[in-house]
Amino acid sequence: MTDDRITVRIDRELEDLIPGYLENRRKDTESIRQALKKEDLEAIRVIGHTMKGSGGGYGFDRITDIGRTLEEAARSGDKSVILRQTLELSEYLDHIDIIYE
Repeated sequence: MTDDRITVRIDRELEDLIPGYLENRRKDTESIRQALKKEDLEAIRVIGHTMKGSGGGYGFDRITDIGRTLEEAARSGDKSVILRQTLELSEYLDHIDIIYE
């Protein structure tokens, strides 16, 4: 990713929930790193599965995509993809601007 900002348009009804949701995704990046150190691919698979299921519901389709890739990478044991997707998630979270509509 670059330093470009990513604008995400979110339903105003979700405004109170979004900060907590995004904070939990930031915590996920650390949880994934810790799980990788322990080689706990099942924990990473579960995190990815949760992100896959929740991202789009909150308006974050990219989080859904990252979650899907994390889940698949954990199943196949592809640690390099897990690392890349974790970095991708972190950078995405650092670059999004939310507009509530």
